[in-house]
This record gives sequence, structure tokens and C-alpha cells, in this order.
Amino acid sequence: MASPILGYLDPDYLAIMDHTMVLLRHLFQTDNELSIALPGTGMCGMEAAVCNIVEPGDEVVVGIHGFFGQRLAEIVERHGGTAVRVEVDFGQVVSTDQIATALDTHPNAKMVAIVHGETSSGVAQPLKDIGKVVRERNKIFLVDAVCSLGGAHVPVDESLIDICYGAGQKCIGGPAGIACITLNDRALGVIDARSRPVDTWYLDLTLIGKYWLSDRAYHHTSPGSLLYALHEALRLIQEEGLEERFARHQKCGDLLKAGLTDLGLELFGDPANRLPMLTCVMIPDGVDDATTRGRLLRDFGIEIAGGFGPLKGKAWRIGLMGYSCSERNVHYLLAALREILGN
Repeated sequence: MASPILGYLDPDYLAIMDHTMVLLRHLFQTDNELSIALPGTGMCGMEAAVCNIVEPGDEVVVGIHGFFGQRLAEIVERHGGTAVRVEVDFGQVVSTDQIATALDTHPNAKMVAIVHGETSSGVAQPLKDIGKVVRERNKIFLVDAVCSLGGAHVPVDESLIDICYGAGQKCIGGPAGIACITLNDRALGVIDARSRPVDTWYLDLTLIGKYWLSDRAYHHTSPGSLLYALHEALRLIQEEGLEERFARHQKCGDLLKAGLTDLGLELFGDPANRLPMLTCVMIPDGVDDATTRGRLLRDFGIEIAGGFGPLKGKAWRIGLMGYSCSERNVHYLLAALREILGN
């Protein structure tokens, strides 16, 4: 990020953009030509994915198993669509049958949207069978992979995902402030067939795509330092290898869960679908949330997050993402918790 800033049309900068697209295709496990970075946080990816597809009056089936599924539905509605909510309790996953029933009940729905790694609950949503159901009905399948991309298997093409987005931080290991998105030809065809322009100029993927691809048409001043960092983070992912990286996240996640259980703590969420990189654990009775997290940060330099929604004040969320996903960090956290909790 300390490298000299280049102009957004400098030949060397365009070469970095081109290689970033190659690395993003590798990470998303896709052949999609439009695999690009967006100037904004992960929420920028979410908003772009929704607003480019949804027109006023469109129905979108939204699978909701946590806080960010709820946000997806809200964004659909803010852009004039109707969110058909398929909602389960925090910690559970949406079933393929529930999505199929929603599509049968709403045959004119344009898209199905769902979060893969739900940051609020630490649960991973199975995707492959839902992708088949969505494709059979010729709908668009949108997947939020902000939490999981770079730390778990998210094979976009194999899972029949039409739009997928992530963010530069978390498991990718870069800085916040830059998002990643990939769209296939089916999704681009829906965008091209819109009856009216996208209702936000800044996130119009047709315009942004013309800057990233052969036209190189000016759209915005690209955040050079952030793109440098994303490019390097993606290069490190390629160097480590996808399978090796996923295995590292799984191993450390399993080690953490086993250690928390040994401390007598209760893990949250469906045991068959817990994320490796985000562990949600219930706060023991008699233990103060803010005080404990404050001690971890002040005395040990460890930051963990509190709960969202119904888990606020009741659970901790512990992230092991990218470079910070190491056995050393797991053992250090467990030792710190053991001292604070008196176990």
C-alpha cells in the first residue's frame, strides 16, 4: 500500500487490474470474465449485486438465517423490489425444500439471494443443491461470501452461482474498503435486458465493467493503494494454494471449537454447518460480555466481537481469518480465556 500511486489509466496500473481479475477468477473458482473489484466495503458488493438485477416490482426470494440475510432483504426493498423472506432461526440453515417451495409459490421471482457464511451466527449455508433448484427454474442465484471467501470452498461455477461477492478483509487478508464481485453471462444478460437504468450510477456494473474490461472507459478514480493490497493478498492466496488455505482455516477452526468446549463453553449453531473461520460461542452465566472482551483487548491484545441481533450480549464471535488464522493464535486466545474465566 506504500507503493507509489499510479494514474487510473496508467499502463502499469491497467496491468495490475488485469492480473487482479485473473486472481479473482482463481479465488471464485470461475471462468467469468467480469470478476472485478469495486470501490467500497463488502456492503458495496451486496448493494451492487442487488441493485443491478432488481427493478421496481421484482420479487426476490431471500434465504435468511442471520443478520446479513435480513440486510439483503432490506436492500432488495430499498431498490423497489419485493423480498420474499424464507427465514429460519439464527444458527440454522435454510433448506433446499424451503427455497423450492418459495419459488413454486412465487413463480415470477427474478432471483434467489442467500448468505453463505453468516457472520452473525457462525453458520455456513449449503449452496450446491439450492443452486440446482434455482437453475432448473431459470432464476438468478446470488450468494454473499463476504465472511467465507478465501477461507472456505465457494466454487462459483460448480455451485451454479450467477453472482457472488466478497470483501478485501476477512479471509482474503487485505484491507477493508474494497469489494470483489463476479457475474456470469446469465446475470449480465438480465442486467442488459433491464427496462430502466440501474438506479445508482456509482454501482452500475455495466459502466464499471467498461472500465475494467477492454473499453477502459473512465468511471471513477480507482482506489490505487487498496487495489495494490488486494492484488497482493490474492497473490498470496494463489501462492499458498486454495485447498491448503481452506484446510488451514478448517484445522484452526476445529482446534478453537475443541478448546472452547474443553473450557466448558457452549458452541452456537447447527453442529453440521459451523463455519471454520467464524466461531460463535455462548457467554457463560455470570460472565459480563463487555468486561471480558475489554480485558482480552487490554491485557492480551486480542479482539473478539459481541453478538448480533438475538445474540447481543449472549454470545461472542471469534474470527480466524487470513494471516491471523494460526494455531498459535488459537492457543493464545484459549490461554487468555482460561485466565480470565478462572478455568
